[in-house]
Amino acid sequence: MELSSPPVVPEQSQAATPADLELIERIRKGEQPALDILYKRYSSPVYSLVWKILQNSEEAEDVALDVFWQVWRQADRYDPARGAPPAWIFTLARSRAIDRLRSRNRREDRTISIDDPNVHFDPLDDTASPDQVVSFRQNRDAVRAAMDKLSNVQREAVELAFLKGMTHVEIAEKLGQPLGTVKTRIRQGLIRLRKHLD
Repeated sequence: MELSSPPVVPEQSQAATPADLELIERIRKGEQPALDILYKRYSSPVYSLVWKILQNSEEAEDVALDVFWQVWRQADRYDPARGAPPAWIFTLARSRAIDRLRSRNRREDRTISIDDPNVHFDPLDDTASPDQVVSFRQNRDAVRAAMDKLSNVQREAVELAFLKGMTHVEIAEKLGQPLGTVKTRIRQGLIRLRKHLD
């Protein structure tokens, strides 16, 4: 996609046309040319919407492409009773852009990892009592020990979610795993962590 500046924000009130509905049906059947047509028709307005949210051309291009990849994979989830194809596509675009924005904000706001050997980090200031310092260090060590008891796949998913600040969708893409699998690994990992920390 050769879009580097924000085009005009899309008209999201476009009504479903028989052509759009037919394209979605053809995409459901796995017809790549139908996706190409839909992409040519909506890539610019999708990019515009995403750029308006992210204010970053490179990220907007990535997210816009992700939206059409999602349309390709999830065309069978489109329900004409819930809205026209353009409304569905713009909803996907808005959701993906907001996910990306949240992920970016989490990475920017993330604090230094307690496991970083290059950084001396103690959340307790100089006025902390010796008991508070000992308590903090015991809790940190307990979390590390509990993390070591997780399976490798659970530990990796939990670390990506909570230490790297990645969304579930980003983790699924990074690991090449279905979203449901990633959510299950994180949930089971957290359950095991709670069990070991109680």
